[in-house]
Amino acid sequence: MTANPPTPPTDTDTDQYVPLPDARIVATRALLTARENIRDTIAARAMTCIHGGAGVGKTLAVNACLRELEPDEDVRRITFRARPTARAVRHELHAALGLPGTPPRHPSEFDHLLKQALARHPRTLLVDEAQWLNGEAVEYFRFLHDERTTDFAIVFVGGEGCHTTLRKQPMLASRIFIWQHVTRLTPTEVKDVIPSYHPLWASADPDDIAYADRHATHGNFRAWARLTAHTLTALTHTGRTTVDCDTLRWAFSRLG
Repeated sequence: MTANPPTPPTDTDTDQYVPLPDARIVATRALLTARENIRDTIAARAMTCIHGGAGVGKTLAVNACLRELEPDEDVRRITFRARPTARAVRHELHAALGLPGTPPRHPSEFDHLLKQALARHPRTLLVDEAQWLNGEAVEYFRFLHDERTTDFAIVFVGGEGCHTTLRKQPMLASRIFIWQHVTRLTPTEVKDVIPSYHPLWASADPDDIAYADRHATHGNFRAWARLTAHTLTALTHTGRTTVDCDTLRWAFSRLG
């Protein structure tokens, strides 16, 4: 596996939770692993599951890797916010695939339409927030993927409950090609990647970065994004140009 990351896009090209001008995607261990896993999953037209705690950068990493590995028109993204029925999955797929006309009323007709659409040319489905899937929805994805004529890969992405949710369905779990658990950044990773994440940290004292991680961010990328935004505000208010413990403590006070 190559350790060279893709050319890091700025924040405007990514899906970061907190909009940060000049923020960049950094080549964490999790991102490099995800790129290898997604590449192999796409090649096998298989299913993979990338899961972990809130704010560790799962969806951002997957989207960045898919943009590098697949043409955008071949990727379809679906996000669930509640436990969907098979009917809801059908309708989400109809919209995600951009199928014309009114969705069919009868399940068998709808299934035939989706199978035809997923057989026309290779695709990759990104199913985000997969911890919300119930058994019926999980089995429906398996039903479509098992169809001999369909030709698509699935990347399930979800929170800590995602692994348990998919494991509860043995028929699908046995077909998961790769499982990847994304964890928090280690202190060593923080020291290595945070200076590249945003210019604010490029000029910061490494001890101040370590101090921020110990007291506020704890290896969580979303927390780093929030801290970066508040620290930039602190510098603007005080007229200072570099990070120090005083500005960090002020930013900490906003993080609760």
